[in-house]
Amino acid sequence: MIFFKDRFFPILKKKGDQYKYRAVIGIGGNVGDVRKRFKRLYVYLQRCSLVYVEETSAILKNPPFGYTKQSDFYNAVMVIKTSLSPKALLKFLLHVEKIFGRKRSFKNAPRTLDLDIIFFRNLEYKTKTLQIPHKEWSSRESVVLPLLKLKRKV
Repeated sequence: MIFFKDRFFPILKKKGDQYKYRAVIGIGGNVGDVRKRFKRLYVYLQRCSLVYVEETSAILKNPPFGYTKQSDFYNAVMVIKTSLSPKALLKFLLHVEKIFGRKRSFKNAPRTLDLDIIFFRNLEYKTKTLQIPHKEWSSRESVVLPLLKLKRKV
């Protein structure tokens, strides 16, 4: 496993106090130029009034799990502020994945961009389509190691 630093990864900005909630989003991908896509994602989110990116981790390159016959993944985490509810944030993130070319073919398939809500405030939330905290966050090095790189406590 290797950590990379880019223009926007890691970054630490002032707090976005006009938003109600803080959330941690896991980002990943392994199709195409993922590091360039992460930069484009950051710029896209910065221009969006629904979220404010407060902090990003360095980018971790790590091997795939589940379906292992695919390229290594790049993963990072973003701390965002938003006034969206958890369900609305999930809907927004799924829309962003689609904009960035995500296609869902099978579980753990290669992907251009994967966005997961890891934490949302100190909320515990469980529905058929969303579980917060993310049910597997603590067992995934692709989440835990980038979390350790954050400057602020989440």
